[in-house]
Amino acid sequence: MFKSVIAASAAAVAFAPAAALAGPYVNIESNSGFTGSDYSATLLETHLGYESSLSESTSFYVQGGPAISFPDDGDSTTELSGKVGLGIQATERLSVYGEVAAATTNEMEFDNLPVNVKAGVKYSF
Repeated sequence: MFKSVIAASAAAVAFAPAAALAGPYVNIESNSGFTGSDYSATLLETHLGYESSLSESTSFYVQGGPAISFPDDGDSTTELSGKVGLGIQATERLSVYGEVAAATTNEMEFDNLPVNVKAGVKYSF
């Protein structure tokens, strides 16, 4: 169930070239999972992060913090989650991005973290 909440994430990652501001930020994100109209859970991630440029066309971010899970059929739990991402401005209109995210669960130890990988291409008109 926990993996489905993260897999249902609707967060968008957008990277700009060197014009992006570097530095720390706070990111609060809520992801809810449904099968049809059947609600399964919500994950509320409250992250502290840092983003910066690696070059004129490449940027990165790293963020982490508590993640509170609100399952439909149980008590809420607080775990830890984090994300690392990279963005490359390939051309003026085309960017490529990737993200690796992980979170603890009640059943998992740190050596068996569920990990999710996201990659994409964004074309601007």
